[in-house]
Amino acid sequence: MDPLPAPVAETPVMFGAPGPAGELLPWEWAYGRLVASRTYWIATTRPDGSPHTRPVWAVWLEGGLWFSTGSVARRNLPANPEITVHPDDGDRPVIVEGTGERVVEAGPLDRFVAAYNAKYAWDLTAADGGVDVGSGVVGPVFRVRPRRVFGWDTGMRAPTRWRFPGA
Repeated sequence: MDPLPAPVAETPVMFGAPGPAGELLPWEWAYGRLVASRTYWIATTRPDGSPHTRPVWAVWLEGGLWFSTGSVARRNLPANPEITVHPDDGDRPVIVEGTGERVVEAGPLDRFVAAYNAKYAWDLTAADGGVDVGSGVVGPVFRVRPRRVFGWDTGMRAPTRWRFPGA
C-alpha cells in the first residue's frame, strides 16, 4: 500500500473558532490520537442517500485507518467510497474525510490482523479476502485513505485542517 504524503496544515473556516491567525496543531497531535484511540465512528451513505453511522475498532497502518465491519457500511462503501471517521472524543476531535477501499490482498490483511490483534487483544485471522473472528463468517476490511483531517484541542483551541496533496 502506498504511504501517505506529508499533510499540509491550514486554518479551517469554522463557526465559533478563532480567526485565521490562530495557532495550528502539528500533524503528530492528530496522528497520535488516531493511533491511540480505541473506538472510532464511521459515517457512510446508503444508495438511497440516507446516512449510516457505526462505531468500529480500527488501526492506523500504512496509507490510512483500517477497520472491518459487518454493518451496512460493507455495502455502502463499494457503491460510494466517501467516508468520515473520528475517534469518539468530542472535546479533542480528529475527523478524517476520505475514501474507503476494500483490502483483499493476503500481505496487507496479515499486517492488519497483527496490528488489530495486538491493539485489542483479539484473535482475528485473515481468511478469504477478509477477516474471521472465529465464527467462520468472513468480514471485509477497509482502508480509509484520508483526503482531509480536521482537529482541535479542548475549547476549540488551535483548529487545524491537514490536507493530503494528491489525495
